[in-house]
Amino acid sequence: MLGFPCYIKSMRSKVIEAIKKYSLFHTGDSVVIACSGGSDSVSLVCVMRALRKQWDLKLIMAHYNHRLRSEAEKDHAFVQNLASRFSLPFESETGNVREYARKEKMNLEEAGRKLRYRFLKKTARKHGAAKIATGHTMTDQAETVLMRILRGTGSHGLGGIWPKTEDGVVRPLILVTRDEVLAYLEQNHIEYRIDESNFDTRFLRNKIRHRLIPYLKNNFDPEIVSHLSRLALITQEEDLFLDDISTKKSALAEVLVKGQRQLDLDFLKTLPLALQRRVVREYLWQLRGDLWDISYEDIHSVISLGRGKEFHLEQGLVLKNQQGRIGVKKNSPKTEFRYLWSAKRALNIENTGLIIQGRTGDRDEFSLNFYDRKRAFFDRAQLEFPLEVRSRQPGDRYRPLGSPGRQKLKELMRARRIPESDRDQCPVFLSGGEIIWVLGLPISEKHKVTDSTEKVLQIKIVT
Repeated sequence: MLGFPCYIKSMRSKVIEAIKKYSLFHTGDSVVIACSGGSDSVSLVCVMRALRKQWDLKLIMAHYNHRLRSEAEKDHAFVQNLASRFSLPFESETGNVREYARKEKMNLEEAGRKLRYRFLKKTARKHGAAKIATGHTMTDQAETVLMRILRGTGSHGLGGIWPKTEDGVVRPLILVTRDEVLAYLEQNHIEYRIDESNFDTRFLRNKIRHRLIPYLKNNFDPEIVSHLSRLALITQEEDLFLDDISTKKSALAEVLVKGQRQLDLDFLKTLPLALQRRVVREYLWQLRGDLWDISYEDIHSVISLGRGKEFHLEQGLVLKNQQGRIGVKKNSPKTEFRYLWSAKRALNIENTGLIIQGRTGDRDEFSLNFYDRKRAFFDRAQLEFPLEVRSRQPGDRYRPLGSPGRQKLKELMRARRIPESDRDQCPVFLSGGEIIWVLGLPISEKHKVTDSTEKVLQIKIVT
């Protein structure tokens, strides 16, 4: 039976050290804890529960069912029961990872990670949580560094797993080894689930975990895990310093041509090659919203792209060097639109393929316990009609749900990794001249549904 353990001081102290050293939490934060039911995530739940009073934290447990294992339903039941025993709110979601991987042409690991984090971010938005805590340990860090070295990585990849990310993901166990986790669970008689697939050495990470690291420990360095972790953390600090420099250089290297951000190759070539790579990485991140599958060769193909030449980075995204400036080759002009909408009839936004539907009803008519990036709910009494539906404009800003103040739409889209090529097609909804929602972003704090809301307006995007 799972009891209420007395915590091992060393593990607890290491978690406190990580929280303080990397500013993982602020007093009063709401935190979604990702829990698979395995040893790392169960220990994370237990130690976070023990420390919540110290930071006045509100904890929410979240479990994503990948449907990849025969034991998946038992894992779900175990985590749900754990949340019940600890009297913590519980959220779960089931996804078809295999189908998603096939459709998006990804491997299972990448597809599972993408769907899992999408669910965790939805859960965080639903509960107004500022942070998402995952159970990555120092041992995971060492495995990641070795895996990236074997696959061929640059200095950025050597940074491995970061203690926290810009979008609120935190790793409180990053200074704790897996051996310490297992000892903690054993000494406190805490049950957890075992994923048999973690022992399948056909997968690179498992081969590193069960063969390479033990070999390195026994034959080269008993402290290989902590030393690799230290390498990652040092690299992260240096990476932040170089990122600061490259961000400034990126601003100088980028020019606006007819509203499109382009790279000035002449200026780029004046920089050291290391900075050239970083500036190009930043430019591609701005275009795509992520750097998945961007290789060393891709970066150098952009740097060396000759005048008048094109580089097909991926399906649908072609870069072209026009008179020494690299930009996206576009086949159609920028999408601009503006409509006044009563929300009583469907609205077809031309040239985007989007149809907007509105529905008004009593609060209890709607299921509000989920987040869908293409659907939003508002307190109708806070709205002024007709609503304005338009494309984004320079200087647009609003106060998103849970935010302490107004933020630039451009920065929000960048933080949510909405590809730059898609941003002009995202409809912006306004009431009384104020932005209340943008496709892909949270709704306005001012216009949210509350306990006192009587009538709700649902806006739904149909593609």
